[in-house]
Amino acid sequence: MGATIWSGVRERVEALAGVDEARQVFGARSLSGGAGHHFRFMDPLSEAEVSEAEAQWGVSLPAEYRGFLLEVGAGGAGPGYGLSILRRTAAGWLWSNVDLAMRHDYLGLPFLTGDERWRVLGEHDDRQPLPSAFDDEEAYFAAYSAWMTAGDELFDWVTCGALKLSHEGCGYCYWLVLTGPERGGMWRDDRPGDGEFSPLGTPQTPVGFARWYLQWVEGAEAAARRPLRRPR
Repeated sequence: MGATIWSGVRERVEALAGVDEARQVFGARSLSGGAGHHFRFMDPLSEAEVSEAEAQWGVSLPAEYRGFLLEVGAGGAGPGYGLSILRRTAAGWLWSNVDLAMRHDYLGLPFLTGDERWRVLGEHDDRQPLPSAFDDEEAYFAAYSAWMTAGDELFDWVTCGALKLSHEGCGYCYWLVLTGPERGGMWRDDRPGDGEFSPLGTPQTPVGFARWYLQWVEGAEAAARRPLRRPR
């Protein structure tokens, strides 16, 4: 195999494991050497294994991410607390390590267009219960709780056709779109901070998996060159 966009990337990342300053990279490891991805990868997958996973879930993985699985690893070191790991289990091929409850059966469904997304989310927002519509607080809080639960279920639908690849804690996550016109683009869920579920980049220059991941590699290498911040 000739040189590709992923040539040498695994070695660059693994080299950071021996650099004390690299512990400053968010999600890599704690100062005590505890939780984190520690700049380690799972082994790469074979063409047959990736094809088997795609067939199981009815998806065709974007080329950049597919190449990563074949050349770099099935998951591990990466943005946030690391990349979700694709592995064979008793239930077949599953992405784990980021969200064990992810709806794998939604992966092959069409990713909603912007207009569709705004419509369904707007309709949900319009149904938000108002205290003035209830005679007592208990009834209001029960209705509000049911509305919030419906919102969580709705988000499963809004993210159909997308794969949750990484998280930064507190619900902040990165997704890779697998289907539809925006296939291959990276999205970020900022809803825990009252933000939105939105694409990285701009409509003219969307951010794909390779750009997203390689920017993290470059940032991690830059952090490893900075003096280690010692606790006072």
